[in-house]
Amino acid sequence: MQYNFDEIIDRKNTNSQNVEGFRSYIFRDHPDIEFPFADDEFIRMWVADMEFATPPEICQAIKQRVDKRIFGYTMIYDPGYYEALDAWCRRLYDWSFPKEELVFSPGIIPALYELVSDTVAPDEKLLITTPAYGFFKRAAEFNSRELVCSDLKYEKGQFSIDFDDLEKKAADPKVKLLLWCNPHNPTGRVWTEEELTRVAEIAKKYDLFIISDEIHCDLIRSEKKHIPMGKIMPDYIKLVTCMAASKTFNMAGMMFSNIIIRDTKLRKTFRHNDKTLGSINPISLTANQTAYEKGAEWLEQLKMYLDDNFQYLADFLEEKIPDAVYSIPEATYLAWVDLNKCLPDIENLPLFFAQEAGVLLEGGDALFVGNAKGFVRLNLAMPQSMLKEGLKRIADAIDKYKGHK
Repeated sequence: MQYNFDEIIDRKNTNSQNVEGFRSYIFRDHPDIEFPFADDEFIRMWVADMEFATPPEICQAIKQRVDKRIFGYTMIYDPGYYEALDAWCRRLYDWSFPKEELVFSPGIIPALYELVSDTVAPDEKLLITTPAYGFFKRAAEFNSRELVCSDLKYEKGQFSIDFDDLEKKAADPKVKLLLWCNPHNPTGRVWTEEELTRVAEIAKKYDLFIISDEIHCDLIRSEKKHIPMGKIMPDYIKLVTCMAASKTFNMAGMMFSNIIIRDTKLRKTFRHNDKTLGSINPISLTANQTAYEKGAEWLEQLKMYLDDNFQYLADFLEEKIPDAVYSIPEATYLAWVDLNKCLPDIENLPLFFAQEAGVLLEGGDALFVGNAKGFVRLNLAMPQSMLKEGLKRIADAIDKYKGHK
């Protein structure tokens, strides 16, 4: 089946955060801010959901489940879901895990909030690399835990791990948890086996818990391969792996994530503190199981479409915004673009582009913890016609700003 990723879908009046919630998220300090563009005139390149329809196989399965007409309390009792996820992980990553390690969460973010509390005592610390997904910092703040940051090295558009700095900070006896991101958000790095092995050695040396957020693991460039941290550390008990079909198949609103916890005691604590009491949404269960059973071909076509979008961005920047520094990311549908040379005097890049271009995007230290000044994150998971318009507006806004200086 050939899937249509060029279709433009009207998302208005769906209570979409992407469409109707951008003010309270991107501009939370100015929730009532008005712009010279109507809301439906913005090109939305910000939050990490896609402008593509969820695969028809999933939609059809949801309809069939709705036809059952009862949506009572639901938990997983048969092995079908685990078998679907296990087959997916074996096929894509040559990796598997025991069924008893699998627990569920409405999302990886809620799981992080709970796991930070479960693994880091009030007087202890957790460690991350920066730039970082903003909710890594919020998970520390929510639990009143001290956050320690190790900046990634950056040179000519490429990010790498500063292993000396990472180990120095991991050696602090108060640091108990490494909150890891693989593939990395926002830089799009797919960590190599050598890099992951060195990170694993540091964690083992200092007896750290590792929470490996691997939500973007399916969304890699066509020639790349994701390596789960669980494969690098097959016998390390203090490892939690977080995966979900939500980003992959554009169904984040289903609120369903896989949390794979090796440590029996931690798994028991996580279940005991589960605010949902182990219940899951029956529609979400159907959608996610179908994704793993029937979504492979759709994903392959999606990846090819995204590859083309990332190449289009590279060619566009080279021609129209040559001062931008950018490398095609190895994973995610998010581009991390360095605009420091383009707009050196602009402190709030999301505000600038919303006001001057009618483009919604994210960027900077305020949203990505640190080591992110002058960078923007662009969501490229959209029909190429929308992408072209968004990039044209960005380039025009930069040209206009330079012309007025």
